[in-house]
Amino acid sequence: MDPLQRLTGLDEATFAERHWGTAPLLTRGADLPGDGFTDLMDLAAVDEITSRRGLRTPFLRMARDGSVRPTTSFTRPGGAGAEIADQAADDKVLAELAAGSTLVLQGLHRLWPPVIDFAGALARQLGHPAQVNAYLTPSQNTGFDPHYDVHDVFVLQFAGRKRWRIHAPVLEAPLRDQPWQDRRAAVAAAAEAEPLIDTVLEPGDVLYLPRGYLHSATALGAVSGHLTIGVQPVTRAFLAEQTLRRLSDDLELRRSLPTGDLTDPTVLAGELKATREALHAAVDRLDDAEVARALERHLGAATRPAPLSPLAQLDAADRVADDDVVRLRPGLRAVLEPQDDGLRLRLPDKALTLPAAVRGAVEAVLAGDTVRVADLPGLDEPADARTLVRRLLLEGVVVPAGAR
Repeated sequence: MDPLQRLTGLDEATFAERHWGTAPLLTRGADLPGDGFTDLMDLAAVDEITSRRGLRTPFLRMARDGSVRPTTSFTRPGGAGAEIADQAADDKVLAELAAGSTLVLQGLHRLWPPVIDFAGALARQLGHPAQVNAYLTPSQNTGFDPHYDVHDVFVLQFAGRKRWRIHAPVLEAPLRDQPWQDRRAAVAAAAEAEPLIDTVLEPGDVLYLPRGYLHSATALGAVSGHLTIGVQPVTRAFLAEQTLRRLSDDLELRRSLPTGDLTDPTVLAGELKATREALHAAVDRLDDAEVARALERHLGAATRPAPLSPLAQLDAADRVADDDVVRLRPGLRAVLEPQDDGLRLRLPDKALTLPAAVRGAVEAVLAGDTVRVADLPGLDEPADARTLVRRLLLEGVVVPAGAR
């Protein structure tokens, strides 16, 4: 199912036009496809993750009355064979919950399979990195004071009920270096005003908030559980940063300022004029393809492709056959480039050197569709196709078509 359709009931174009980065969206579960979000997370899964998965900080934290609890209040050493000091202690977690603390499971997009798959699909659809946390709050408690996030969020209620109060931003579209703590007084004052949204989320409901919108939430009745999918948008500021990083290549901008009193505006006037002209020239010379490569590196570092199974990959590579069907590993960023008399397949953290003769076959793989080994184009012998696929399997570029 289309991840964005499942979260909003809207197609991608409509969501982008009406809400992305600009306006909140509250969607009731009755208006969404599917049957809630318990396939992604439920209370039994939270218990399993907390007590049976060897969870360590920072993959969990707890908060009470607006403050983060000390790590020692919910962790202890792992014991024999696991000599680590910060493993989740289920009995301590229980005691904290009983005292009113909120449990936060962080980085679920890296450790819980259903969430890994869904978050990866959503990130690929939006084109921006995504992270997922779960929040479990006891009845009538508020885990965090009113605040804003520096990333967009989708709130997916999967258990219990929670009252949400949403206020307009005190800083629109904040960047990652503009956290709410730097505007604590303004946030507190704005939170006293009439909220834009004052609602109770029930299981299956979804709330989308662009970064900057103030929010706080209080559990009602039984324990409340929700997933927060945080989408870290790539901004125009990122593009501007790419220009600034290239200024050291500009001779005019490397020149020294004159001697004398540099605080005198009359001394600086000519230098500022020259600097503006050099900046404009630098922007005009900016290579779109070079910036795109920088963005590709950024996204490659911020996201991971879909998981692969190392043992299954090894087995598939050991017995590649003509009738095997493979596909590009979902979410893998790969670019094929000419290199001397061969090819270079550029991946997020490495590059493969390939012979020029496999260009057509690799391009067929990179197109993203499933492909039968014997049908790879441009190769003279079936053995050549098997050799290529074997290497791509071992390098994690392709996966068997039936793999999750």
